[in-house]
Amino acid sequence: MSDLRAAVAAGVFGAEDAYRSLLRATVEVARAIFHAKAASVFLLDEATEELVFEAVAGEGADTLVGQRFPADTGVAGWVLVTRQAIVVDDLTADTRFSREAAESTGFVPKGLMAVPLLAEDKALGVLEVLDRPQQSRFTLAEMELLGLFGNQAAIALDLLQRARRARAALDGEGELGALARIATRLEDGDEERRAAGLQLLAALEQLL
Repeated sequence: MSDLRAAVAAGVFGAEDAYRSLLRATVEVARAIFHAKAASVFLLDEATEELVFEAVAGEGADTLVGQRFPADTGVAGWVLVTRQAIVVDDLTADTRFSREAAESTGFVPKGLMAVPLLAEDKALGVLEVLDRPQQSRFTLAEMELLGLFGNQAAIALDLLQRARRARAALDGEGELGALARIATRLEDGDEERRAAGLQLLAALEQLL
């Protein structure tokens, strides 16, 4: 691997770690602010049509990251499809709740709050806060606060996906692999070839 490629790879991996840390911090703070038992961020894997636990705080934090279930499952699936925030105080009375999916995680919540994670009108995933105290009714201010956490999580999730696509390109995987290989060959070529190749890439950039 060339020095340039190694430097780019280090930057990509560092960025991915930073965005994962931001997601973890978001769910940890959301859980603390709402005094909830757990909070989690789900990422939509478009290739498999599954929701993936990307960050978890509280119950399941040590075991759930990476687990998957169909994207149309449960309340999270409903929030993803409808792109609507929701508050459910009693999940046993809600037909959208999938007890089977909850039991598979080892934690069955009694209630939850959830917001879709959107970037440029694209649904990236879902933020859930589980089992907050039931002493008081959910307020408009709390909904607005949950929306702010959702915005933060959506930004981090979008950046994380971009970093992963960049890593795939560096690894020569997917549609971006060809561009990564071209960039590497340009670096290794003579000055004349490099200049011609850079002109071609500039033209591609304008076209795209």
